[in-house]
Amino acid sequence: MVNSYNHPFRSHNCGELRIDQTGNKVRLSGWIHRKRDHGNLLFIDIRDHYGITQLVIENNGKIFEALEKARPESVITATGSLEKRSPETVNKDIPTGEVELRIEHLNIESHSQELPLQVFGDGDFPEDIRLKYRFIDLRREGVHRNIVLRSKVITSIRQRMINQGFMEIQTPILTATSPEGARDYLVPSRIHPGKFYALPQAPQIFKQMLMVSGFDKYFQIAPCFRDEDARADRSPGEFYQLDLEMSFVTQEDVFNAVEPVLRGVFDEFSGDRMVPEGPFPRIPYNEAIKLYGSDKPDLRNPIKMASATQVFAGSGFKIFAGMIEKDPKVEVWAIPAPGGGSRAFCDRMNAWAQEQGQPGLGYIYFRDGEGVGPLSKNIGIERTDLIRTELALGDGDAIFFVAGVPKTFSSFAAQARMKIGEDLELVNKNEFQFCWIVDYPMYEMNEDSGRYEFSHNPFSMPQGEMEALDNDKPENILAYQYDIVCNGVELSSGAIRNHRPEIMFKAFEIAGYSKSDVEEQFGGLLNAFKYGAPPHGGSAPGIDRIVMLLADEPNIREVIAFPMNQQAEDLLMGAPMEIPKGRYKELHIKSDLPKVVSKVFD
Repeated sequence: MVNSYNHPFRSHNCGELRIDQTGNKVRLSGWIHRKRDHGNLLFIDIRDHYGITQLVIENNGKIFEALEKARPESVITATGSLEKRSPETVNKDIPTGEVELRIEHLNIESHSQELPLQVFGDGDFPEDIRLKYRFIDLRREGVHRNIVLRSKVITSIRQRMINQGFMEIQTPILTATSPEGARDYLVPSRIHPGKFYALPQAPQIFKQMLMVSGFDKYFQIAPCFRDEDARADRSPGEFYQLDLEMSFVTQEDVFNAVEPVLRGVFDEFSGDRMVPEGPFPRIPYNEAIKLYGSDKPDLRNPIKMASATQVFAGSGFKIFAGMIEKDPKVEVWAIPAPGGGSRAFCDRMNAWAQEQGQPGLGYIYFRDGEGVGPLSKNIGIERTDLIRTELALGDGDAIFFVAGVPKTFSSFAAQARMKIGEDLELVNKNEFQFCWIVDYPMYEMNEDSGRYEFSHNPFSMPQGEMEALDNDKPENILAYQYDIVCNGVELSSGAIRNHRPEIMFKAFEIAGYSKSDVEEQFGGLLNAFKYGAPPHGGSAPGIDRIVMLLADEPNIREVIAFPMNQQAEDLLMGAPMEIPKGRYKELHIKSDLPKVVSKVFD
């Protein structure tokens, strides 16, 4: 900023004045953050985007009266001399804490009404109030800091991508519907009656066409639109991702391009939290499910699960043994709990499991060299020692068990693993643990329909290509698909794409699609592939989730400037909104709402 006392609003911002500038005439503009009336003196904290400076004025004259009447968050311009604070009044918590501005002239630029939520302090306010008055909420220190962080993260990502030779290209927002797995947002066309545009769920088709067009490395900070329900880590309506695609690459080439960007950004903005050195671990999907119960494992938790099916098969614990004998799909998983070897902890975990709607958690804990508890007695010393040795447990440790068909209990096992790790303080909160989940199954059987379905991404290249599709059982075919996960949060999915039409037709045929179905639904991409398509692949890490992790926020709405609520409503702007009758006619559409909610205005 140019330090000019002649500027009508400020010679400095509210975060830059220091003790070596005392004696100077300065002018500041900002919001009244808080006021403190000491009788003969009035202290004002003035705040702008950059920081806070203390103002002071004696109890006399019109300026004092005007400031007394001005509510917090009124906007003022104050001019005066910068003075050194007395030692006992220095505020070491702010950079400007050694100085204060003695007010000589004041202009109130804008009065504030009584606030619906306070900016000063750490008050907790209902989300509907925060979102309705988001312009006030964004003035609060924590939220403001998150949005600043977001801007810096995006700038850093963009520069890192450019430095790797990626070219930033914008893809269309008004486009055709796409098979991304969620509902599209549709936009009626005025000049093409009865037809609709769709907002892109992702730039997937366009970025692949860019590869066909000969652009070797593409990226953009892409807006994506999906009509899906909200979660803590997913904003309804819209989100942003680092969308990227590369030509003539293998899966490892994509990893080698993405890892330095993510590692660099997290190193830059993580503060005291660490990113372990070395390549991000590659974990096959099936291994991730068996070890962690999830394809989004939080590796800060060192607990790894293990199979205990053979320990319980034919054992004296009839509940598990009977389940195993009755159904060959049944497995028993063991969740070790280092340091959890007490009856009190085991009972707490059992009660927690019942709160989750489970029948409970079987357990064994160890003391004096022996397993303790009913399960240990039922399966006997030999089997108890076998599982203890396999999991390298000893006195003071415990094991919990879940049983059933894995796909029905794996998510609960994953929850139990994290609950145990957190309650026993095994989870390292001071680091970011990344991993790639690789080797996703190409297909899975829908037991209700008896048909094979794509399990992840229908446009990925099957491992083994046409030979695998022709000769292998569909459930055994793996795909060049991968997710990147950080601290249990999925940042992105990606794949090496299927760029050959004949393989695409065969892949979809296994999932029950005819050639005409594929041509009708995916004709644009197929047509492009017929004219020479390079092998290509990419990924799309989520910007919102990256910032959420770096800001250490549990809810993604805390890092988005103007988020919707969980019902996909914009409370600030009143969207979605009803439209005048004339717009329906103009767009060649009709309203067909239930009468109780139909309220179209003239």
